[in-house]
Amino acid sequence: MAIPLLAYAPSCPNQRVNPLGARDDEATIYSTDDLFSPTEIGNLINAAYRQIFFHAFKWDREIVLESQLRNRQITVRDFIRGLLLSNTFIDSFYNKNSNYRFVEHCVEKVLGRRVYSNAEKIAWSAVVMTKGVKGFIDELLNSDEYIENFGENTVPYHRRRLLPSRVTGETPFNITSPRYDAYYRGQLGFPQSIWQESVRNFRAYDRQPRAGDPSLFLNMAKSISPRSGRPSTTNTQNIDIAKSVPYRGR
Repeated sequence: MAIPLLAYAPSCPNQRVNPLGARDDEATIYSTDDLFSPTEIGNLINAAYRQIFFHAFKWDREIVLESQLRNRQITVRDFIRGLLLSNTFIDSFYNKNSNYRFVEHCVEKVLGRRVYSNAEKIAWSAVVMTKGVKGFIDELLNSDEYIENFGENTVPYHRRRLLPSRVTGETPFNITSPRYDAYYRGQLGFPQSIWQESVRNFRAYDRQPRAGDPSLFLNMAKSISPRSGRPSTTNTQNIDIAKSVPYRGR
């Protein structure tokens, strides 16, 4: 039997305030409410891929969902649900992470904020455990927080908080949050430290040698190993003159 969502609270009072006019450095909000041209719809679709996948390769794109969205057969919220339930997202984020890490990814991408605390991760992880991935995604997209901030037609975005005492806001989570958990990063062998034995020196462009400069041929000259000619060591007493001199026949 599915249990109701456990209670959790924001980690600080700042989580309760409205954003102070800052949405990802005043990034453009993509919504089908004011998009009509095919180019604008394409930009909205690309923004949705960046939000959910961070980057979508050609084989990651959901062509059927894109066509339905372009024809207004589905809403943006339905398109986001389709991306979250796609094979690419399930394989890249659910299969390669624990439930807690998967919850973090989904809350950041769907609700546009970081998880409040471990209590929220535990609460949503219980939903994943009892209702499965599809039930968990539906709970997120049907939550009051999602409806109030993004509604049916707006692509989720990073709702960062810019306080008066801070010059810049938080770094977007799609940059600071790696796709794989630490265990799978270790299994895949990254990050790897690269050690270079050779030291590369930088030379300004105006000081680089031009065509015809002798320094360009220095390595070629060093590669040549000329050998001096040695005098003949043949003893004249061992030379057979009769056989060595060609005979002219009459």
